[in-house]
Amino acid sequence: MSGGRDDGRRFFLPVVVNELPQLLFVCLAARWLCYFAENETADDRMSAKPIMIEPHMPHPALPDADWADCYELQVQQSDFTAVVAARAMFGKFPFWVRSLLRLRDTIVGVFGLKSTRHHSPHTSDTIGFFPIVSKSENQVVLGFDDKHLDFRIVIDVRDDGQGRQLIDTTTLVKRKILLGRIYIAVITPFHRLIVKTMLTDFGKRMGALSRQRSP
Repeated sequence: MSGGRDDGRRFFLPVVVNELPQLLFVCLAARWLCYFAENETADDRMSAKPIMIEPHMPHPALPDADWADCYELQVQQSDFTAVVAARAMFGKFPFWVRSLLRLRDTIVGVFGLKSTRHHSPHTSDTIGFFPIVSKSENQVVLGFDDKHLDFRIVIDVRDDGQGRQLIDTTTLVKRKILLGRIYIAVITPFHRLIVKTMLTDFGKRMGALSRQRSP
């Protein structure tokens, strides 16, 4: 076991040292994009905002996950399914999110990991760049497995019993190696900002539709 860890360090450390200037530039650019996004999405104070809640663990979508978070959004009751909600949230990203994803691809490409342009030959249906693992009327599971970690994004849609619908977005991760732990530690702030932004934008659209339907 120790020999495997030593081999991993011998590979990992030289790559980090050689690519350090590029990685630092990418991190600074990503932080600037997040600052831009935080100010861009803070204008509409009247829109529904997602809240962080405790994820259900272990989760059947990835029972051995060792990292998770969950955000919940409350909207006016409608007849949309989980797949419709997922496509509305992840089907088209705003400019700053696309820029962050390109930066992410730059980083993971250094380590030979899957980019957002990777599509499994066994998966024909996707939402955004996420392969669909399973779907039903009230839940859709997205994600794939990689060398450093496995991840799933679970979208659940349910009634709250008070005339509203709740959309839960749960992210599950199984970190396999040291690189997976480092990767999650680095991208967590950006991941959470993206999820909150996607849910907030969806809430704005649903709110606009609800106002249009009102007499």
